[in-house]
Amino acid sequence: MKRLHAFILVASTAILLPIAGAVVYVTTAILPNVPPIDAVTDYRPKIPLRIYTADNVLIGQFGVEHRDFVPIAKIPAMMKSAVLAIEDTRFYEHGGIDFIRALGAARANLRGGFRQGASTITMQVARNFFLTNEKTLARKFTEIALAYKIEDSLTKDQILELYMNQIYLGQRSYGFSSAARSYYGKTLDQLTLAETAMLAGLPQNPARTNPVSNPKRAQARQHAILKRLLELGEIDEARYRQALAEPLRVKRDAGQSFDTRAEYVAELARQTVYQQFGEESYTRGITVTTTILAAEQNAAYDSVRRNVLAYDGRHGYRGPEARVELPSDAEEREEAIVDALQKRPSSDGLLPAVVLKASPQEVLVDTLSGEDITIRGAGLKFAANALSGKARENARITPGAVIRISKGKDGDWAITQVPQVAAAFVAIDADTGAYHALVGGFDYNLQKFNHVTQAWRQPGSSIKPFVYSAALEKGYSPTTRILDEPIELPGATLETPWTPQNDDGVFDGEVTLRQALVKSKNVPTVRVLRAVSVDFAHQYLEHFGFDLARHPKNYTMALGTGAVTPLQLAGGYAVFANGGYRVKPYLIARIQDGNGAIILEAKPPAAKDEASRAVTARNAFVVDSMLRDVARFGTAAGATKQLGRQDLAGKTGTTNDAVDGWFAGYAGNVVAVSWMGYDEPRSLGGREFGSTLAMPIWIDYMRVALAKVPPVERTPPEDVVHDGDDWIYPEFIDAGETRTIDIEQAPVEQPLDLPPGSQEVPPDASPFDERPAIEALPPIAPAPAPAAAPPPPPAHNPLW
Repeated sequence: MKRLHAFILVASTAILLPIAGAVVYVTTAILPNVPPIDAVTDYRPKIPLRIYTADNVLIGQFGVEHRDFVPIAKIPAMMKSAVLAIEDTRFYEHGGIDFIRALGAARANLRGGFRQGASTITMQVARNFFLTNEKTLARKFTEIALAYKIEDSLTKDQILELYMNQIYLGQRSYGFSSAARSYYGKTLDQLTLAETAMLAGLPQNPARTNPVSNPKRAQARQHAILKRLLELGEIDEARYRQALAEPLRVKRDAGQSFDTRAEYVAELARQTVYQQFGEESYTRGITVTTTILAAEQNAAYDSVRRNVLAYDGRHGYRGPEARVELPSDAEEREEAIVDALQKRPSSDGLLPAVVLKASPQEVLVDTLSGEDITIRGAGLKFAANALSGKARENARITPGAVIRISKGKDGDWAITQVPQVAAAFVAIDADTGAYHALVGGFDYNLQKFNHVTQAWRQPGSSIKPFVYSAALEKGYSPTTRILDEPIELPGATLETPWTPQNDDGVFDGEVTLRQALVKSKNVPTVRVLRAVSVDFAHQYLEHFGFDLARHPKNYTMALGTGAVTPLQLAGGYAVFANGGYRVKPYLIARIQDGNGAIILEAKPPAAKDEASRAVTARNAFVVDSMLRDVARFGTAAGATKQLGRQDLAGKTGTTNDAVDGWFAGYAGNVVAVSWMGYDEPRSLGGREFGSTLAMPIWIDYMRVALAKVPPVERTPPEDVVHDGDDWIYPEFIDAGETRTIDIEQAPVEQPLDLPPGSQEVPPDASPFDERPAIEALPPIAPAPAPAAAPPPPPAHNPLW
């Protein structure tokens, strides 16, 4: 008996001493160092900066953490049930530590099968907010102490709310709301049961159970959660079977894309916010509402992509992007392919692929997803020359070649390529200057340079309407006759005169001002510039917001040898569209903080404010009437034909050697400019013009923008009259003697240092070809002073 008592005493001591030691350790070493829990009692999540369209479509998100904060009351019941079913079934019953679950998890792990951890939701909150994932006894004791402290300070709903908004779920997404957006492009209340279960499986190991990178593991985890929901009675057998059968569908580029593609817009907005708030921009939940309209932005983006690819297709296949050695060992070959493809991001459907086999009949490629794709028939047509035995070595498609493929509407794959040409498109409200759409290039992920606001390019003939506007202020009218015959002007040297040419080499002898603009005649435009004087026309450009320092003070100015940005050109054409007023383009409508309070709000300018007048109403009206004829009968006649409306106005522009292609125009109170060219200037091709390059982009956009807008006719101002032939300022009707604009009437000015100007597509048939020359007008009386140009605008952020 004494021996038994001694044994019990020794055994008890052996058990109690470690427990006492643990208590002392926890009391002296752990509890004094448990951090305060202000981070959870005063939770301030890092909510990213978000950019929206005017109609509340998300187009951009900036921040290290992609996160939404959703109050527990607004989290769907099934989302909560799925999470608790797999993470902490007795969450609402225990006090922070679930001893029953800990023992059950230990037994389950010993038996094998589906493994469960013993950490409760509260313990995970403690770990996520305050601790690392190191596996030490001290960290575990600290985690338990924090869990009790959190349970003592917060309600169960508050703890669950913290967990469901804070937990990392892969794809840079924190919280279930953000994960729903990243993986499915949905809000929490839009998820199906299968999608809900998939998300609920992510907290355990977001990398291992990520449905994008590990779909099989993700589905196994999802099925286990659905089974657990069935066991707990949260769902019935029918819903369980239906969810099991639902195909796994996640966004291919989860976490990185938006339904409306407006990366250049989002970046402009981000820059503006960052200038104001610095690094706080990315954490305090600021939202920016832009003036962009989602449907029009989609139309602009699709149009730029489609027409750039069409241009690229017309000019042939250039060959593979790169080549990679394909090792004979399967694992090494796979590693080499993945390494090569990861260096080349996809471009909205233009997927990089490595060729495994190639012949004129079929090409077998491997993609980054590991999918082998065979391309045959029509899918090889674009690159047929590169599959020929006669192809140049550097252009030939052979095993190891890195190429691009795309899937057509019929589901078949085809060989394609990433275009080298650049493009831009911008549309603004003619009255307020608010942006409707902006596309700064073919693909923001491939090139961040914003061609709308940053690219200074020669405008070519798209500058001509401003020269003719200046002529109206000098007393000329659309019926003024101009000599269309060859001329020689002083060139860069005395031995080399400048002889501007019409793009088609045809001279019509005598044309009217209106005919000259409609047919985009170069030589008559130069004569007009000589008649009004270079100095006057150059200064006159300032009325429209152009930078005078970027335009030459010589005759080539008439042919667009200066420099403009697409945004600047849109602002210039807005003057003709709105009746003569300067507008200041702006992008940001409203900025709000994380609580929805308005920080800044733009106030659109008052419409038709005389303080912003650039030219007289009659000047804008007459130029508008000529630009409408350009769209009806001239170089832009294709726009009227395709859109089927008579209120379109605009002008093509093609610079010398077709280096730049433009179209600037308007209708329905929307002004839009499209441009195409190479960043390193070179010819776009001898058979390419503004009407083949840029105008199709404009037409495709306007087809959407004007779909619900009725045609509008302009009412002539009271101080302009129609004399039976055309519009004219009334003070010039009875001026007396007639005249034409002729080279001998203008003084010789300084030699030219720049090359000749623009080329244009001649219209196939124009009613002006058969129109007789209009009787010349009498000599004009002294011209009234032109409308005073507003003072040069101060440097400003184009977003406001």
